[in-house]
Amino acid sequence: QVQPVESGGGSVQAGGSLRLSCAYVGDWNRNYLMGWFRQAPGKEREGVAAIHSKRSTTYADSVEGRFTISQDSAKKNLYLQMNSLKPEDSAIYYCAVSLRAPDCSLSPGWFDFWGQGTQVTVSS
Repeated sequence: QVQPVESGGGSVQAGGSLRLSCAYVGDWNRNYLMGWFRQAPGKEREGVAAIHSKRSTTYADSVEGRFTISQDSAKKNLYLQMNSLKPEDSAIYYCAVSLRAPDCSLSPGWFDFWGQGTQVTVSS
């Protein structure tokens, strides 16, 4: 069973940085896709960044150049380094896993396993 667990959220001023972590279980002898999503109050969940087992990555336009997704397979952790944070980055951030996506994607329909989320608040 895959159960992602996020950590690392918090409050920061605009321009600051945070690093989110996602711990997961399982050694998957297959293609997999891991991603970060976020949801702000009154808005739909949106994809932020994803990384595929083929080592490809993709980012939402709104975070390109500011956020970096990475994975430590040995520690079974997924990370999201967030720099130059803006108030509009405030949201609950979720880690998600897919064991069936053939390529890198931010489409939430590919993801079957979701964490509980961690709050990120950026003040101006």
